[in-house]
Amino acid sequence: MSGAHTHGRGEPCEAGLGVYTRTLREGRVNAEEADEVPCLVELGLLQPDPGDPRRLRPVEPALALHRLLRGTADRIADERRREERLAAVFERLVAGSMRSATLAQTPTIHVLSGLDRIGEAIQRTVADASGEVLTIQPHTSHTHSPAEIHAKAFDRDQALLDRGGRIRTLYQHTLRHAPSILARYERLRGDVEARTLDEVTQRLIVVERQVAFIPANQDRTLALEVRHPALVAFLATTFDRLWRLATPMHPRAVEPPSPDGVTSRQRAIAALLVEGHTDAVIADRLGMNIRTARVHIAKLAATLGSESRAQLGYLIGQSGILEQEGVTR
Repeated sequence: MSGAHTHGRGEPCEAGLGVYTRTLREGRVNAEEADEVPCLVELGLLQPDPGDPRRLRPVEPALALHRLLRGTADRIADERRREERLAAVFERLVAGSMRSATLAQTPTIHVLSGLDRIGEAIQRTVADASGEVLTIQPHTSHTHSPAEIHAKAFDRDQALLDRGGRIRTLYQHTLRHAPSILARYERLRGDVEARTLDEVTQRLIVVERQVAFIPANQDRTLALEVRHPALVAFLATTFDRLWRLATPMHPRAVEPPSPDGVTSRQRAIAALLVEGHTDAVIADRLGMNIRTARVHIAKLAATLGSESRAQLGYLIGQSGILEQEGVTR
């Protein structure tokens, strides 16, 4: 019998619906018959007949539905209150667990927002160092750093050198004759070296191969402070490989003469020309303005005897200049 009367919580069974439908039509039902489907009374679909205790009357469907839905809403509200209580209890446990995990897993990546906060983080990290600092300083057409920030950076670097530290910096080749940079290296005292490449990566600072700082957006108002050993090691290795390919800038080195009349700058441009880049892209990647790039392209074309852009690419490939000094792409 119970199998015929199965139903979900707060719902009448099929047999009960049949009795309720007939009761709505006839106006009443015997109590004995209603006893066989107790869900009708439990759900408030039937109520005693005041004039005849042996019979029950149906409750109007609209009223019965309202009561059932209100009961469902009350149960949902109870569950939500239970969820809130559980969340409040476990929030403290989760916070404690996360703090423990953070302490156990010291390798982290922190997002630094704002130039002041980025500068303070770098200053604080270098101030605690006495070993090697690696930096990459790419060309930029605009600067975010006023004179006082440059002065602070100089004092920070000199203090590191005074503690017996070492600084190695990679610049883009277009900056090797910049007066402000040359003056900086003339003033610094200690183990400091600088080299240049035609193309370098975005800005990078690696402190004692334990902490690295890299930009996190285009204008460098966001930065990442990286303390994960694997990531820092990867960045330091990248620097080392670029360093071996770079040309010494400080201490000063004499650039050997070019036997074929093509300068190292023009070889870098030639490699990008062969890749099919436009003048604007070449200028941007090599850190020069487009007018200077076009002057170098014109000189390269004259040296190789080219009369057109297409012919220039062909002559570059035939000349073998890209195989000299390791200029390959």
